[in-house]
Amino acid sequence: MDARNIGLRNIEVADTKISSIDGEHGKLIYRGYDILDLVNRSTFEETAYLLIFGDLPNQIQLTEFSDKLRYSRNIPESLLLDLHNRPKTAFPMDILQSSVSYLSNYDDDLHSDGKTDNIQRASILIAKIPSIIAAWNRIRNGMAYIEPTTDLSHSANFLYMLFGRKPQTEEIKVFDICLILHAEHSFNASTFAAREIASTRAHMYACICGALGALSGELHGGANIQVMKMLLDINDPENVDEWINETIKQGKRIMGMGHAVYHTTDPRAEILERLSKSMSRGKNSKWYEITKKIENYTKFYMSKYKNQTIYPNVDLYSASLYYSMGFPMDLNTPIFALSRIAGWASHVIEEKFAEAAPKPALYRPKAVYVGKYCGPMGCEFIPIEKRDNN
Repeated sequence: MDARNIGLRNIEVADTKISSIDGEHGKLIYRGYDILDLVNRSTFEETAYLLIFGDLPNQIQLTEFSDKLRYSRNIPESLLLDLHNRPKTAFPMDILQSSVSYLSNYDDDLHSDGKTDNIQRASILIAKIPSIIAAWNRIRNGMAYIEPTTDLSHSANFLYMLFGRKPQTEEIKVFDICLILHAEHSFNASTFAAREIASTRAHMYACICGALGALSGELHGGANIQVMKMLLDINDPENVDEWINETIKQGKRIMGMGHAVYHTTDPRAEILERLSKSMSRGKNSKWYEITKKIENYTKFYMSKYKNQTIYPNVDLYSASLYYSMGFPMDLNTPIFALSRIAGWASHVIEEKFAEAAPKPALYRPKAVYVGKYCGPMGCEFIPIEKRDNN
């Protein structure tokens, strides 16, 4: 089997109009718009609208969409009760995944699978996922649940529900940029999982549950938690060189460095680096300093000793940034999902209603069997009493 094809690498499985990645030049495009333009000129609500509907909204459309999100933030009372009954040690991504499945019980039109129905579900999930994350964090820490408010933007409301205070302007802006950066990234593992499930004609909630499961892994969305664990383990900028030397000698990965698609700097990492530096200013800047030194020394080591060029990915600086903002480390991946739900939902809708194939083709890749082979007729089944016990 061609090694390049392992993990479906370089295999084109579908067309998409949602996003494009230029790994050679470090470009990320949402629906034709450069991520840098969206970060500088857009908001998460506007970007989510762009991803779902395909075009930037006019003012009336944006107001209607934002209002839809604002008035869909509440989560069912029974779900809140369920969260109170969960073990307080439960992994936040597991809580989020099961809660999304729970929401399907409250969809009276669950078996209506039209495009309008799915856009409605996308809006509901974008609105409610932040509330679920904030609710769980407060409940598990013995704090009272804070009801969402309709007076704040999407980003500001989440920060308010999580921390129990009105967020500062800089916090809102920085977090909103983070959501835009994480909203979409083509056929990554979790998005492909969502599309593969959608190809079976499963409903939106099932698709998003699958995406959440894929995102939770440490080689995908869970990587930002592993980056923060690395920073805590290093603990001091002076320890970076020795720590990296030892880690590479043991054949282990430097989390946050390298990407499957980008062969130059991940454009999201450049923005997150600046945000991390900005948010650590005036506070304990140690975590940013360690992260910067990890980037620089890993580049040096890989170039000198491995003859390889390596760059930071989106996870490297998001870890120190979120830590500086006060987010619990194990919420890093749920916050990733809080943003990526816009991209996932867009892909589910595209998979279900693609112009070229209104009825999605069931994904069914071919595997190469390399197991036991006893001949063209198969292996002889020997009764258990006659099998060798040694």
